[in-house]
Amino acid sequence: MRLDGSQPSRGNAKRLRKVMTPPEIGLWLALRKNKTGLRFRRQHAAGRYVLDFYCAPARLAIEVDGEAHERGDRPARDISRDNWLAGHGVKVLRYSAKDVLGNVEGVARQIVDIARQRSDSP
Repeated sequence: MRLDGSQPSRGNAKRLRKVMTPPEIGLWLALRKNKTGLRFRRQHAAGRYVLDFYCAPARLAIEVDGEAHERGDRPARDISRDNWLAGHGVKVLRYSAKDVLGNVEGVARQIVDIARQRSDSP
C-alpha cells in the first residue's frame, strides 16, 4: 500500500509545512544535511494521518511530540495511529520536543542510523 494521503490529508500536510514548530524546524534542518543519501519528507500525508517526517526507503516515520501528546485522548490516538502505520510496515520513532531541542544533532544521528539499517535490510 502506498502511504500517499487522500486529498484532505495532502492539503493538511501542505498547511502544516508552513507552521512547523521550532523542534520540527531544527530536526528538519539536521535531517536534510545527512550524508547518507537518505531523503526525508516533512509533514508527509499517510492515509488519513500527517507524519512529521518520513523516510520512504526505510519505511520510517518520525514524530516530534509536544506536551499535548500526553493529555486527554492524545495517547490513545497516537497508539491507534502507530498501530495503523505498523500494519502498513512503517516503524514509528517518537521523540519529545524537549529532547529534540536539547540534542537535535544526536536525535538526527540516531534517526539516520535507524533509517540506514532499515533501508539496508531485505
